[in-house]
Amino acid sequence: MEPDLFTAAAEDRQEKDPSSSPLAVRMRPRTLDEVVGQQHLLKPGSPLRRLVGEGSGGPAGPSSVILWGPPGIGKTTLAYVVSKATNKRFVELSAITAGVKEVRAVIEGARRATGGYGKETVLFLDEIHRFSKAQQDSLLPAVENRWVTLIAATTENPYFSIISPLLSRSLLLTLESLTDDDLSGLLRRALADERGLGGAVSLPEDAEAHLLRIAGGDARRALTALEAAAGAALSKQEKEISLLTLEETVDRAAVKYDRDGDQHYDVASALIKSIRGSDVDAALHYLARMIEAGEDPRFIARRLMISASEDIGLADPTALPTAVAAAQAVAMIGFPEAALTLSHATIALALAPKSNAATLAISAAQEDVRKGLAGPVPAHLRDGHYKGAAKLGHAQGYVYPHDVPGGIATQQYAPDAVRDKQYYRPTRYGAEARYADVVERVRERLGRTAGDGTGPSAG
Repeated sequence: MEPDLFTAAAEDRQEKDPSSSPLAVRMRPRTLDEVVGQQHLLKPGSPLRRLVGEGSGGPAGPSSVILWGPPGIGKTTLAYVVSKATNKRFVELSAITAGVKEVRAVIEGARRATGGYGKETVLFLDEIHRFSKAQQDSLLPAVENRWVTLIAATTENPYFSIISPLLSRSLLLTLESLTDDDLSGLLRRALADERGLGGAVSLPEDAEAHLLRIAGGDARRALTALEAAAGAALSKQEKEISLLTLEETVDRAAVKYDRDGDQHYDVASALIKSIRGSDVDAALHYLARMIEAGEDPRFIARRLMISASEDIGLADPTALPTAVAAAQAVAMIGFPEAALTLSHATIALALAPKSNAATLAISAAQEDVRKGLAGPVPAHLRDGHYKGAAKLGHAQGYVYPHDVPGGIATQQYAPDAVRDKQYYRPTRYGAEARYADVVERVRERLGRTAGDGTGPSAG
């Protein structure tokens, strides 16, 4: 039996008895106009509209589409809508469980369906990035000969995970994460629509806010939680899904945290101060509160990058690269896996030796500049790459450090006004102890004196 017959049977059961399907399936959009979010792809005349034949004489465009975006934002839904709008068979495979044999079987079935009764096929291949190069190669003949309309979904950057021949033959559509407004509209539709809960229960504001937080931008997760909570409320003969019922159903307490209010800044501040104080357990507690409350992981990652320079600096030169790598990983993978990366970075920063010497150094230097302590750049350091520079004395007498034993030339670098200023006062903590020895020797070699002794104290 061909895979599409299973799909057809499932759709037939759903039409006869809608309640037999999960709420997320029942609320699956039937047209592009019902799709939640992704408005940048749904404008009149957009490639997606043209793919389903809107605004033209019929379906047009490439026979392969790649949908790239985080989980739960509607990739499968868009593929389904395209198949319904173009009246094509819909066959779904997952690269996690399917191989070349299953793909070839679907392609052969599509060729028979087209030749036998003129029914074209949409092949939706989820998690295509899990296919090897050879497995992806097996799709090329079907795409080139238009035996199927391939719609492939991936959560990873397609330029790294999909072979160039397939990518060049495909329309790449980048899907954006769903906003709270998108999900709120979806929940209201599910509560009222006859395909959904048909007005059987209502969802008060506090429960909706909690549901949006635990959904984390995932429409499927939001509808699944709503369905479970609605069932629990109705079993207790309640017409309203209370916050308590929702908490009991999803087994997650509502975190008191307002992403636009005091809690947002208070908890973020506590996270950074716990890292600064090297209390790794407290830092993880505040990190967990932010994650559970649905905080944007990119916001957390930005705070960690700042902390790495502000509170650690050269005491552990690996701190900033760790925080930056975490931010890049978070941007690529999103929640829930991003929680692991944020935990990794938070622990590393909390347990790193601390130094605010870099922070104090630039603050002191900026303060002097604001006071007007700048002065002209020494003549031998000025640009000498233009006609007439030598006559002005620019770049004359400059000593090239690489020509000097030890690589340090005894010459003045700072303007006269700040010649003897010592902004950087390294600590003796961690790796910065090495820098403390180095800067002492370098200053001595440069003939620098302590001057008035002004400059920051790193403590």
